[in-house]
Amino acid sequence: MTADTSIRTSPLAAWQDRLAGLAPALTAVERPFLTQLTVRASDPVAVARMGEALGVAFPGDPCAFTRGRGSFGDVAVLWLGPDEFLVMAGPDLRIPVEDVLRTALRPSPGAVVDTSAQRTAVALSGPHVRDVLAHGCAIDLHPSAAPTGTCVQTLLARAGIVLRVDDAGAGAFTVLVRSSFAGYLAAWLSDACVEYRAALS
Repeated sequence: MTADTSIRTSPLAAWQDRLAGLAPALTAVERPFLTQLTVRASDPVAVARMGEALGVAFPGDPCAFTRGRGSFGDVAVLWLGPDEFLVMAGPDLRIPVEDVLRTALRPSPGAVVDTSAQRTAVALSGPHVRDVLAHGCAIDLHPSAAPTGTCVQTLLARAGIVLRVDDAGAGAFTVLVRSSFAGYLAAWLSDACVEYRAALS
């Protein structure tokens, strides 16, 4: 039996117009309902097996993520800790991706947990994206300090987030924020963007 997804409402559904109004200073687009699976595994052989099964290798370096077009379309694997990863894929792929990961993990100890409903994703870009993020985030996002492929857990306006640097040269980022904090973060982005919108008007 599959769940009825026709009546789903994304955490930022009520904010779409206000987020669209931040352009051209900042482009903020919610990417809701992504598959998000938290993986705990310390055995490097099992980690390699899961990467092979996905078609995207797990990151070997701290504070990094890998991505590619794997067995389930566009897939990203984020390093969150020494034995913790977040596997991201398109919407409605939770069950097949989870099954593949669990099969590849066995018989090594570890866990694969569905955390898809825990966070929503917001893609950020635009000429002032770093300026806006700097108002509430202590991470140095200059391309020399945070190149493409960087992934960190940090605070943005006191809200816990996972920040991905998707394209440092183009200034493209993805912010993963808990669903319960999504509205707060959208309101903060709107306020932090005011001076840059005025400068471009």
